[in-house]
Amino acid sequence: MIVTMNKAKVFEWTGVVTAIVYSLLVASNIGAEFLGFSLLFISAISIGIWAYLGKHRGILFLQFFYATAGIIGMIRWF
Repeated sequence: MIVTMNKAKVFEWTGVVTAIVYSLLVASNIGAEFLGFSLLFISAISIGIWAYLGKHRGILFLQFFYATAGIIGMIRWF
């Protein structure tokens, strides 16, 4: 059986997985902070799209701040 996911679910779960990997990379302190903050940015964009599609305005607003944190983190660790 082939499992199909709608577009919103793909963005939701992409955001979730990248956020989990981001947090583990940064918390492990192994020197992968730039990659971690890049994943935070990808997560914020993905969850932001999911929130927009589902009209979750509060979550969408929050993702602007997570995306900003990702950008600041990438700039600081570059």
